Amino acid sequence: MLRSALRIVSLLSVLALVAGVVILTQEPGSAEEAPRTTAASAAADPARAAAAARSAADSLAHQRLVAAAEQRRAVAAADAAAAAREKARRQAAAAAALKARAEARARATRDALRNPQAIARLMVLERGWSASQFSCLRSLWQRESGWNPRADNPASSAYGIAQALPGSKMASAGPDWRTNPVTQIKWGLGYIADRFGTPCGAWGHSQANGWY
Repeated sequence: MLRSALRIVSLLSVLALVAGVVILTQEPGSAEEAPRTTAASAAADPARAAAAARSAADSLAHQRLVAAAEQRRAVAAADAAAAAREKARRQAAAAAALKARAEARARATRDALRNPQAIARLMVLERGWSASQFSCLRSLWQRESGWNPRADNPASSAYGIAQALPGSKMASAGPDWRTNPVTQIKWGLGYIADRFGTPCGAWGHSQANGWY
């Protein structure tokens, strides 16, 4: 029994000695370091959260700017494509109209002897005059020659649809002035434009004076 008690006392002494050594070797303030670190970490968390929020907001703003720029490019591309289609449509329409006018003029030219009024109407419009101007021209030359390209006035030597006086004046419009209604109409419209401005001006003068 006495030996057992001595061993216990000896063991307790060793344990006390080890505990003292541990206490003596512990650095001053180390016990307070852990609470300080925890407090610093807690204080840093809101700052990190704020920084993360700002970063997310900046990223979202950048994405929106990129999306807006892409949308503008898409709209611009669509507008350019629409403009190109409209330009092509207008060009095609203009080409079709030009072709139609050329075909109509060719038909009227071929039929000029049979129907000189058809080619005269086209030539009036080609000068930029209105359809009402052709109405005046039709009345004027109906009175003058009945639209006969061979109409010859032996009393005055006036000749042709426009009754040029003398008829040889029409040679300035073409060498075939004696027989070609188109040549005669060309000369007659030029004469009217120079003297009266328009067919209606010439028709008004003819009504007032009996000649033009």
